[in-house]
Amino acid sequence: MQNLPAQNPIHRAIRRPQLEQATGLKRTSIYNKLNPKSPQYDPTFPRPINLSSRTIAWVESEVQAWIDSRIAASRAVQGGN
Repeated sequence: MQNLPAQNPIHRAIRRPQLEQATGLKRTSIYNKLNPKSPQYDPTFPRPINLSSRTIAWVESEVQAWIDSRIAASRAVQGGN
């Protein structure tokens, strides 16, 4: 039997309170960012995953990538002034 390297990175699922803490957004803003009918809709915002029929979570690495993109966008605007 061969020892093959892991094909998939390890992902951590975070629940909404952890998402709120990481992003600084509250529940309403989070769901508005996910709702295409909302003026606050953000198609780049990480989508939740289903952990069970009544439980959702977000992939921590996707959340961090979104935060990083917001930092980069903010710095680009500040640098352009």
